[in-house]
Amino acid sequence: MMRIRLCLLLALALIGCGDDEPQLRPVELEGPTPATSEEEAEPEDEVDPDALVQRSRPIMGTVFQISVGGMPEAQAAPLIGRALDEIERLEDVLSEWQDDSEISRINAAAGRERPVEVGPDSLRVVKAGLDVSRWSGGAFDLSWAALRGLYTFQPGEESVPTRAEVRARLRFVDWEAIALDEEARTVRLAREGMAIGTGGIGKGYALDRAGAILREGGAESYMMFGGGQVQVHGMRSGRPWRVGIQHPRDPATYIGFLEVTDGSISTSGDYEHAFLDASGTHWHHIIDLETGLPARRTMQVTLRASEGVYADALSTAAFVLGPEAALELLAEVPGHPEAVIIGPDLRLHATPGTRNRLVMRVPIEDGRIPGEPTFRRWR
Repeated sequence: MMRIRLCLLLALALIGCGDDEPQLRPVELEGPTPATSEEEAEPEDEVDPDALVQRSRPIMGTVFQISVGGMPEAQAAPLIGRALDEIERLEDVLSEWQDDSEISRINAAAGRERPVEVGPDSLRVVKAGLDVSRWSGGAFDLSWAALRGLYTFQPGEESVPTRAEVRARLRFVDWEAIALDEEARTVRLAREGMAIGTGGIGKGYALDRAGAILREGGAESYMMFGGGQVQVHGMRSGRPWRVGIQHPRDPATYIGFLEVTDGSISTSGDYEHAFLDASGTHWHHIIDLETGLPARRTMQVTLRASEGVYADALSTAAFVLGPEAALELLAEVPGHPEAVIIGPDLRLHATPGTRNRLVMRVPIEDGRIPGEPTFRRWR
């Protein structure tokens, strides 16, 4: 089969931007054309180890895609279908956009004395969110959703709130006011006006659950993406999967890629869901919850964690904290997640050992990637 290069654009769940419109970032794969029909698939007794069976489905306000390698399509296709069904089930449980979801019931009961009983999925997501909130000192906070709707980033409708509007909402952002009782399986928001948003952390958990189904079904090599996260397992054509890192100021350029055989990778950047106002001020959707304004200490974070439920929350926290504080945080977090961080001066930072698996495609001079830190051209 003729080899081709596929550049896949992935969606990143928003923080403080209203509905789940995708932020895009690339993953680069090299390999043969994926088998997508019975005519294209190899015979079951002659499985091409390089071929991919791919399926996708719109779920959770984005598109989830799953690619399985080294498995006959007759076996891989129904397995992928079960994994996508699991993600679809979790949407009904975790989406704050569905009035009857468990997360929406928690938000509707904010300030009431009686906590809301939830199932194991919501319990896991809220617990993971509180873990990251505690580790990061609130740089990531599940209760960010109290700020929803303050900023508008849709092209032609861009708007920012007044400082008074921001201050009025910030008093409802407080992860320490989220009461989780694991034994009773309940969640309670202490004050009326509070709201939690699962966003990317819920999508990451969905990938975790889908991955478990794939592995239980015998898949030894797969790649999934959805909501701005990539999750990989095994090898791709005899080598690790390669996850591309986009230049934060030049979307057509990859600065390099990480080689990964297992785990979830998430990127947080200041270049999507963003705009320049008339004065030239750059506004973007990753909010510093101490100020209610866009975080300014970082341009981009690409972070790998063993579980998707932690990857996106940790990449957000690292972005808000800035490179130095983020590296200190990640050194203390269980599992020691890996990260490549680009500061506001285009200086490249990485967790220990990560540079050994980072294949660069641009020169590094004085610790910086080439380019200009400001936006000269706006997309």
